[in-house]
Amino acid sequence: MNSCGFSWCEDPLKPNLKDISLVVKAGEKVAICGEVGSGKSTLLAAMLGEVPRTQGTIQVCGKIAYVSQNAWIQTGTVQENILFGSRMDSQRYQETLARCSLVKDLEMLPYGDDTEIGERGVNLSGGQKQRLQLARALYQDADIYLLDDPFSAVDAHTATSLFNW
Repeated sequence: MNSCGFSWCEDPLKPNLKDISLVVKAGEKVAICGEVGSGKSTLLAAMLGEVPRTQGTIQVCGKIAYVSQNAWIQTGTVQENILFGSRMDSQRYQETLARCSLVKDLEMLPYGDDTEIGERGVNLSGGQKQRLQLARALYQDADIYLLDDPFSAVDAHTATSLFNW
């Protein structure tokens, strides 16, 4: 991003974000911190092309995986939620489950990863939903991962483990 401005209402005189310059190189981890309402989620939405750019230039290179602040779970099995239409690669799948701290959860579910998830993940805890959508993102093997506060619903130990993947 180079001198970018973004506005939900497409009015350059009323930008939600202004004068944003950001360069992230391959392999870097960047954390954007700020108060509630300071624009962190809007910045991620801008990177996804969801917020109209009013000035500057933006270039995103590579495949993006996005994990929203509020877990988005589809009706179907745990496995279907992780694969999300991708072909099964057993080794990558097992690594993804381990990295997202889901192995113990699956052992407790009646049919493991073949367990049907109710509407909006009604039969999962908030932490399980977040880790499930993290697993979906990780399984996609993206170049860029945009994570919008995905650790808020998990304990500190799990958050540390997830962050280090």
